[in-house]
Amino acid sequence: MDIRMPLLAVALSACATTAPPTSLEADRLTVAALDTAYQAAVERNDADAMANILHEDMILVVGAGTVYTREDLLRSAREQELIYEHQVEDEGTQTVRMYGPNTAIVTARLWLKGTQQGGAFDQRLWFSDTYVRTPEGWRYAFGQASRALPPS
Repeated sequence: MDIRMPLLAVALSACATTAPPTSLEADRLTVAALDTAYQAAVERNDADAMANILHEDMILVVGAGTVYTREDLLRSAREQELIYEHQVEDEGTQTVRMYGPNTAIVTARLWLKGTQQGGAFDQRLWFSDTYVRTPEGWRYAFGQASRALPPS
């Protein structure tokens, strides 16, 4: 029996378990981190960071049916219409689904706590954010958010 065949099988199985992530897995991790960074930028009202992530034609549709454009979101951040204490995804709720090499959808439950026009808010909601790959990298192109969830 040729000893090289079993050694080759062992070497190949070692490569299979230590191989770097596939392109889709790497993209999934990139988009997950980008969406987390976007939520942090919103929490800080950091319009510049938000602008670097948002697609030029981005829109957000919220549970009441209102549609916000990229410019609406950036203006709101610049004018600090909302002051956030928390604008974070609930730990363990984020899922990133890849639809081919150029589209990803992030779904997570978001905790929003802060003030708007002097009134306090503290709520959770679900959202789905769609990211598309552009020549400049991944960009947040479409978002949809649920109505606030009932208190638990």
